[in-house]
Amino acid sequence: MDLPFLRRLRPLALATLLALPVPALAHRAWMLPSATVLSGEDPWVTVDAAISNDLFYFEHFPMQLDGLSIVAPDGSALVAENQARGRYRSTFDLRLSQPGTYRLSVAGSGMFARWTEDGQPRRFRGTREEFAQRVPANAEGLRASLGQRRVEVFVTRGAPTDRALQPLNEGLEMVPITHPNDLVADEPARFRLLLDGQPAAGVEVTVIPGGNRYRDQLGEMNVKADAEGAFTVTWQGPGMYWLNAEVRDARSGIPNVGRSASYAATLEVLP
Repeated sequence: MDLPFLRRLRPLALATLLALPVPALAHRAWMLPSATVLSGEDPWVTVDAAISNDLFYFEHFPMQLDGLSIVAPDGSALVAENQARGRYRSTFDLRLSQPGTYRLSVAGSGMFARWTEDGQPRRFRGTREEFAQRVPANAEGLRASLGQRRVEVFVTRGAPTDRALQPLNEGLEMVPITHPNDLVADEPARFRLLLDGQPAAGVEVTVIPGGNRYRDQLGEMNVKADAEGAFTVTWQGPGMYWLNAEVRDARSGIPNVGRSASYAATLEVLP
């Protein structure tokens, strides 16, 4: 598999974004927009990005924004403004200069490896090219994997559109059937998961409402994608939700190396 975007990511960004398995450590990567549906002559949205235990609460680590991409309603690429990184969160602003729906993503990929050399344990984390250069092919006890992760939010100015929602056919991604900025409490919404452009059949999807810091129970819902990768979510009430899915397979494109691909999105459900 050709992964050209590997070269654009720094090792620190890879470590932050990809080294936290979900749900093993309960560290969840997310972006939180100040609003998802806007109107007016000159609307802006501010987005916080973090990795935390409690959803939408800043208490662990800021998300690196090296892999940030923004697709405008006409399909063009935009650049975020006022990017900043604090102790617990990163943030940026986006001016919604066009009417329609925007797709905001932080995506990355990286290699991880463990082996023994001269009786000492060794570890590696970095790009695919660095892996080929720095990790011996015949390393003793070599265990390696490719990690892919995509974290997204969607915002709309005025009427929803779908050009920015087209699949990229790389890694695990969600293609909305119900528009992601047209979600209503107690009404079912349909989505489809794709893995490298093909239906991700049988993948389990976890949906958790925000504010779990203030609840005894997560309130999570678990649904499974059908043969076409489609699944349905019926929202428990209005608010922000975190949707997550993960796939492990052998399709890394490297002999004897597995892959872990994950997807997460923050979705707003209106009353």
